[in-house]
Amino acid sequence: MKVEHRRVGRLMGENGIKIIRTPKYKVTTDSNHTFNVAPNLLDQDFSVDGPNQKWAGDISYIWTSEGWLYLAVILDWHSRRVIGWAVNNRLNRDLAICELDMAVALRQPPKGCIHHTDRGSQYC
Repeated sequence: MKVEHRRVGRLMGENGIKIIRTPKYKVTTDSNHTFNVAPNLLDQDFSVDGPNQKWAGDISYIWTSEGWLYLAVILDWHSRRVIGWAVNNRLNRDLAICELDMAVALRQPPKGCIHHTDRGSQYC
C-alpha cells in the first residue's frame, strides 16, 4: 500500500507516536586536557613475537534503547583476543581502570608489557 509521508506523520501525531532520532556521531576522545600524558612507547612498531608484549586499548560507544553505553576493551596484539573489557553508561576513568584490572588479572603481564591507548582524558 502506498502512503504519503505527510499522512503517516499526521496519523503518528494523532496516536501519540513520536520519532526518536539518534545522533550519528558521539565524541569519545578528549585530547585537549591538562592531565599528564604518557609517552608513545609503541612508536608505530606493531610487531610482536609472543603474548603479553603489547596491548591496545580503546573505548567505543553503543546506542541502546536506554541511551549510550560505553565499551572499553584491551586486545593482546599477538593473539588479537580481547583480554579485558568493561561497559558503563558513563565515559570516565573508572571504565578504563576496570578493563585494565580485568586484563591484568587474566594475563598477569610481565615487566615491559606495553599498554597503548589514545591520549584521551580517560586514560590519563
